Amino acid sequence: MSEDLIFKSAIDQAELVRSGAVSARELVEGSLAAIDRLNEELNAVVTRCDERALSEADSVAAGDERPLAGVPLLVKDLGAVTEGVRTTMGMRALGEWVPDFDSATVRRLRGAGAIVVGKTNLPELGILPVSEPARFGPARNPWDTSRTPGGSSGGSAAGVAAGIVSIAHGNDGGGSIRIPASCCGLVGLKPSRGRVSWGPHLGELVSGFATEGVLTRTVRDSALGLDLLSGYETGDPYWAPSPSAPFIDAVDREPGKLRVAFTADSPNGVPVDPDCVAATREAAELLESLGHEVQEVQIEADEGYVPNFITVWIGGTANEVATWSRISGQELDIEQLEPLARQMYDMSLELSATDYLRALDWLHDYSRQLIAMWDGIDVLLTPTLALPPIEIGALEPKEDEPPIQMLMNSATWVPFTPVWNVTGQPAISLPLHQTAGGLPVGVQLVGPPAGEELLISLSAQIEAARPWADRRPALAVA
Repeated sequence: MSEDLIFKSAIDQAELVRSGAVSARELVEGSLAAIDRLNEELNAVVTRCDERALSEADSVAAGDERPLAGVPLLVKDLGAVTEGVRTTMGMRALGEWVPDFDSATVRRLRGAGAIVVGKTNLPELGILPVSEPARFGPARNPWDTSRTPGGSSGGSAAGVAAGIVSIAHGNDGGGSIRIPASCCGLVGLKPSRGRVSWGPHLGELVSGFATEGVLTRTVRDSALGLDLLSGYETGDPYWAPSPSAPFIDAVDREPGKLRVAFTADSPNGVPVDPDCVAATREAAELLESLGHEVQEVQIEADEGYVPNFITVWIGGTANEVATWSRISGQELDIEQLEPLARQMYDMSLELSATDYLRALDWLHDYSRQLIAMWDGIDVLLTPTLALPPIEIGALEPKEDEPPIQMLMNSATWVPFTPVWNVTGQPAISLPLHQTAGGLPVGVQLVGPPAGEELLISLSAQIEAARPWADRRPALAVA
């Protein structure tokens, strides 16, 4: 399959299948061949589905009206359970578990015609913002394989950036879609809380902070992905209000003149790299040139933010291990957990319910203060990350430090993303900037509660003004 075809958007690929110009088998064979050529270096795909994917491709005929008919898809190996395909959550402890059902996310994407070609690499239990599990080894960034593609949806992002697929599943509990989108030069949209279901096996992850989504190269593909994934499933504990029209319609809708606030100061007070500051200021200038009212703001750092977030992040670990034991029908051996997950597991057992709820209540109160900003603005612009993509292993603790130090190290790199998981607002990372050495640097737009339509309209306007989809990393399909 030609480079031109494999780097087309998911929407364009489906249209080619629909018209009969390309077969679904040709797309899937091209994707599998790309895994053959690239995965030894990228380590993005940890489980393959060749035989089933080709069989499903042969059942897709010209004229198929499904929006992703015949389009190859990578699925992150966390949360998204896949019927008939090994599912690991990045853990040795889950062994070779093969579920007998699809999660709602996978069911909806497959129902739209997408064909799963593999499951992608991630940190154990999605804990870290890098994808370096002991079980599979590190996923690598196709722009520079000495650096991380981010996490926890790192394998998915690497696969899209390198041209293995045009769309991949991801999820985001503290930035896990937006972080790899920034690292790999992609569009990464975190939906609002309750927009996408965790059903039928889960009600929530991380006290409602986490949500499902996709990674793509274009805003239009991300909007379609949101249309396909969004919607209530029986028993969901949260649900977001329906949009005024399909999200994809917002791509072609002018956003109007918006009140845009921006800041390059981190919410926890850590230093921000000059490239990340420059990316934000350049984006602010672009937005002003597009007719928006842009103002710089200061968001006062609060010392309570990091410790309370980490308390909640740690607090659910033992419950999550128990949950996957229940769902998989097997008792997970905690001795097989990596040192960080094991320490978090032990700490979560020692944490009282009162202390956990006190931390969560603090974060809810902080959310009210932050969301009050939207009484006077429409969108907030920030860096996505405080640093460009970091080197593999950069978050590892020193010899005399405990494993939990990796979470503290993470807070110096990803201060801008977890805040909006706490508030539940939609946020998107756009690949507007590159360093002098060619590494991607994203900027983040945060919308009002349930404001995905506004974010999509504005992001599409930005993409039209400064296109990025034709950029290719050093390691890509050729």
